[in-house]
Amino acid sequence: MIKILVDSSSDYEMKEIKEKNFEFVPIQITIGEKNYIDGVSLQKNEFYEILENSGEFPKTSQPSPQEFLDIFKAAKENKDTLLCILLSSSLSGTCQSAQLAKNMVDYDNIYIIDSLAASCLIKILADYAYSLVSEGASSEGFSIEEIVAKVENLKSRITLFAGLDTLEYLCKGGRLSKSAAAIGEIANIKPVITVTKEGTVGVLGKCLGKNKAITQVFKHVHETGVDTSFPLYTIYSYGTANCEHLEEKLHENGYQVSERLQVGATIGTHIGPEAFGVVFVAK
Repeated sequence: MIKILVDSSSDYEMKEIKEKNFEFVPIQITIGEKNYIDGVSLQKNEFYEILENSGEFPKTSQPSPQEFLDIFKAAKENKDTLLCILLSSSLSGTCQSAQLAKNMVDYDNIYIIDSLAASCLIKILADYAYSLVSEGASSEGFSIEEIVAKVENLKSRITLFAGLDTLEYLCKGGRLSKSAAAIGEIANIKPVITVTKEGTVGVLGKCLGKNKAITQVFKHVHETGVDTSFPLYTIYSYGTANCEHLEEKLHENGYQVSERLQVGATIGTHIGPEAFGVVFVAK
């Protein structure tokens, strides 16, 4: 049997993880003196409430090799093939931990994909892999090598554009100087970000006010082009008002939104509350 493994940065709800029979490895989030297990002891809304009320910038810790090793050993015993689609190696050492565990278990039927992405972008990849595996279960289907190749090919096309309500968290994460953030807040500057092809969080531009940021996110989507054979998701962090305005603009221009999804702690750390955006597959 081919099984799929994701980490908690994929922002799946646990209900969907169970429905699809995915293996799941959580990432640890540290805020001040407290440690939380993302998606297990720390839910998304709770994270943002802590973020708003804490002066501490959250830190993420990659899963240990042992956490992967336990799952890999079980896969070996059951003769399962495991496809791991994991958080960008540019944002975390999660892939490295998985690779170390694979070397320890000495089992060839473990495949590790560095998504070069995070959050709902990983969901698009994992759902695509799941559809290929499901298709194979009811027919001759694809080999694991073919599935890996198809997912790797899709990686370069998954796209995220998002607008932020505040510069505070880009500053705390070291992506913006304190002076630039202070000036930006006074001037009501709203940054627009993306996940780069190298798998990092990049600033695309800065807009004067929320409405211009919403327009800029839409413009990036429209200019990139959407492959409608894949879902288009709107995303939000904490508070949906900005996301709803973006959805109105998308609907007015003929775009079909598959679902609204909430971004969790891994990317939420960098974007803060009231962020909004779109994830999709580019043409």
